[in-house]
Amino acid sequence: MEKSSENLAAEATAGSAEAFRALLERHYDLMYRVAYRTLGQQADAEDLVQEVCAALPRKMASFRAGGKFESWLYRVVVNAGRDLMRKRGAHARAAEGWGDVEMMQRAAATEKQESLSWLARAMGRLSPELRETVALVLGEEMTHKEAGKVLGLKEGSVSWRMNEVKKELRRMAKAEEMLE
Repeated sequence: MEKSSENLAAEATAGSAEAFRALLERHYDLMYRVAYRTLGQQADAEDLVQEVCAALPRKMASFRAGGKFESWLYRVVVNAGRDLMRKRGAHARAAEGWGDVEMMQRAAATEKQESLSWLARAMGRLSPELRETVALVLGEEMTHKEAGKVLGLKEGSVSWRMNEVKKELRRMAKAEEMLE
């Protein structure tokens, strides 16, 4: 006479490897069907059943004598499927978030490149005197006093030139906006 699943579960919980093997053989198809119906894909169902089988020795302690083993096993497989889908959802949301971050970074880099490109073109349209002043003050990070020494100008003249650069760049930007 064949032992009931509940008796096999009690023996497996007590440490019988033979009873555990018999339970797996008897219920593997049931676990697979539930996993497949829960997840909808063969490979996912196979992976989930393998995970459940590996976790069952630990989980057997939660099986209550007097209960129906198949009902308990259904819950174990369904809960494992839910956990997997929840984990995948979290991973997908995280991946989407990283994708959004990547897109924002790319957009910012493109915008920065466009700004630098515009600035380089605009600087090329400045007079040589204003360009050399900008090159020293902004490019070489000199103070107005230091740039004045290099250019043979007073500090106030360098400040005046930098002010002229700002005015000229604003004028160029405004003129381009009107063309767009």
